[in-house]
Amino acid sequence: MANRSETPAVHPHGSSTAPQLRGSWLARGKEGRFSVYLPRNGEVVRWTESADGRWSEPVSLGGGLTQGLSVGQGRDGYAHLVGWRPLAGGEPDHVELVHTTQYQTGRPALEWKSLGHPNKVYPWTGTPSVTVDGIGRAYVFSRNGGGGISVRAQKDAGGWHPWWDLLGSKTDPSPVALTNGDGFVELYTSHATGLLRYVQRESGGKPIREAILPTQVTMGTMAGVTGPSGHATVFYLDQEGRVCVWSPERMPQPMPLLDAVGTGPLSATRCVIDGFDHTVLAQQSADGRLALAAYQSEREMSGVSWTETGDPQGPLVTTLTQGADGGLVVMALVGGTSLITTRQKAGADSLLLEAWRPVR
Repeated sequence: MANRSETPAVHPHGSSTAPQLRGSWLARGKEGRFSVYLPRNGEVVRWTESADGRWSEPVSLGGGLTQGLSVGQGRDGYAHLVGWRPLAGGEPDHVELVHTTQYQTGRPALEWKSLGHPNKVYPWTGTPSVTVDGIGRAYVFSRNGGGGISVRAQKDAGGWHPWWDLLGSKTDPSPVALTNGDGFVELYTSHATGLLRYVQRESGGKPIREAILPTQVTMGTMAGVTGPSGHATVFYLDQEGRVCVWSPERMPQPMPLLDAVGTGPLSATRCVIDGFDHTVLAQQSADGRLALAAYQSEREMSGVSWTETGDPQGPLVTTLTQGADGGLVVMALVGGTSLITTRQKAGADSLLLEAWRPVR
């Protein structure tokens, strides 16, 4: 889907208490209502939007997750949830990936099923990233114990293929998975020496690793969208504090887009502004506010600048997506505990947002 935003992983033993989140953890159902998914106290908790815009009380989906959550959504609207849980009967730091699917907004999810670990038995290796191909098969990507990338893909007739080792080394713990306009999956990550792309060339095929593109990338900052042309575009911070953009099928080399307003991760999505398809980026600024930057999609040379919104907050984990009306919707987790949301004002010129409001 085009409406995808990415937030980085934080190692569970690191200094941050923010959950490790990836993908569409704010997911819009086919009828237009949203669901929000968060890992909390060893389970996944879901809030569901009602027809009048109010939010339900949190509902537990179980899962036993202790480390991270990634959500991917296909063209059918089904939400695929993946995360790590402790391996039963194993060492304290041994974990396995588990998966479930929610088919309808507000309805129960399927039973959680084990996907194992790329290395069979191993500790946490990074936050997974899940995307769904053009015919509804989920692909779960994870950094493996050797520092490369592995993927496990759903079969046509149910069940899963074994883990495929896609090779690589010393990659970012927070890869970015996307599905392009042809319905093929792509995976983007970084290495100490540059950018790495893994791309699927045929339906159901194993993604192929391309050569490293030499450039400087700040790990944990990458986000991506699928543009109106169907090509993937990724954004990241370089080591000079600039937001850079790369779309392999449109631009052979990444280019600086604008200066970053902070040092943390980017989020990205597409929405409609003044009747035109735009790409929107978000980052928390140095003073604690959320900053947004928008430009007409796939016209990077047209110029872009930041606008800060709202009041200064604690650490933000942010996701962006598109509402049923085409407008921007923003969800932010503040300080690892409080959810707040805003959306683009209906009928307003330019990118004007409503006041932030809490999700109960």
